[in-house]
Amino acid sequence: METDSPDTDYIVKLVDVYPDGYEALVLDAPIRLRYRQGLDREVFMKPGEVVQARIDLWSTSLVFNKGHKIAVHVTSSNDPRFEPNPNTGKRLRLDSETRVATNRVHYDAAHPSRILLPIARIY
Repeated sequence: METDSPDTDYIVKLVDVYPDGYEALVLDAPIRLRYRQGLDREVFMKPGEVVQARIDLWSTSLVFNKGHKIAVHVTSSNDPRFEPNPNTGKRLRLDSETRVATNRVHYDAAHPSRILLPIARIY
């Protein structure tokens, strides 16, 4: 993951996509990059730095009906469900400054990304 801001969020959503295009949220989870090494320490980003971060959606059990698709959405906000990150690196809610972050998920040979989705067939 990469950002041009000192701090930003990534949100991952597991989605059930119906045949008519309707999308139903199954699970979602955020990560605030300043806490990617643990909630007990803040590690801010540097411009151009590519870091590894793990986003765990925990467990669920869902039958995806015939004709449905599974989607994974990666975004940087899910307001109002999760408090928006001002992307400044400053303490949250201490001032009104915000900035737009340019974020990237890398998925090349040098920076592999993966999605682990265990699937059980029901017969």
